[in-house]
Amino acid sequence: MRDALAAVLVALACLLAPCGALAAWAAFGLADTGRYVSTMAPLAADPDVRDAVADAVGDGVVRKLDAGPARGTLGPFVRDAVRSFTRTEAFRTAWEAGNLAVHDAVLRAVRDDGAVRGPVTVDLAPVAAQVRQRLVADRMPLAHRIPVERTEVAVVPAGEVAGLRRGYHALDAAAFWLPLATVVLTAAGIAVAACRRRALTATGLGTALGGALLALAVALGRRLTLADLPDRIHRPAAGAVYDALTATLRTVSWLLLALGLTVALVSWLTGRHGRRPGRRTAPPAGAPAPPPSPARSRI
Repeated sequence: MRDALAAVLVALACLLAPCGALAAWAAFGLADTGRYVSTMAPLAADPDVRDAVADAVGDGVVRKLDAGPARGTLGPFVRDAVRSFTRTEAFRTAWEAGNLAVHDAVLRAVRDDGAVRGPVTVDLAPVAAQVRQRLVADRMPLAHRIPVERTEVAVVPAGEVAGLRRGYHALDAAAFWLPLATVVLTAAGIAVAACRRRALTATGLGTALGGALLALAVALGRRLTLADLPDRIHRPAAGAVYDALTATLRTVSWLLLALGLTVALVSWLTGRHGRRPGRRTAPPAGAPAPPPSPARSRI
């Protein structure tokens, strides 16, 4: 009974370990504005991300141009100017400000149950203003006619806000309780086991398996996320963003794998070397005593 109970407790602990890591990553990693902005900041130098931003901003500005010759004349120049702008230091500043605005908008939507039921959007007008300023400085004809209006880009569709809000509240609660339950179940499983060394070895192997499953889940999530994107052109940029956001989660999965294998190996080696070769065990009760060795004759 002790071994059966220990096996159940250890199995539950190993199952909750990757789930707790995932919940903690979502609640304390993605939900932290400073960490999110610092994680996204290096992507301003990624070519795929720059091209995706240039296409989004350029298309938004061109759609708002006045109809007629101005649209056909300024369209190519606007797109070239936006691409050139994404390679400047000012774009890095605008990129960080844009990510800060996106993060604040998403957090307000998922934390406030009374928020407006609609898509989560971000305004690209500050970037459009920078593009117009650059074109005017380059003495581009009709550059002053580029409108700098509120250009809303949906970062979370309206139909997904409610599900995202429920998922956030669930992960926020699980981020505290799942790691705590994992520690308690592990300690209880090892304590009640008849052979604690064997239970510790099983815990290490189960933790390593959980880390491997977590790494597999991250890879599978990337594949499914990119497959659901309607725009195939910007999938490399989305992949770069996904990799940046899940870098910590991938590190945690490999740490769980390495830690579990190390604990299992050390426990197994300790038990193996603890058995002294040649050590005789006491005969069971009621067994006949071995015959005495013959005495050596004296000369």
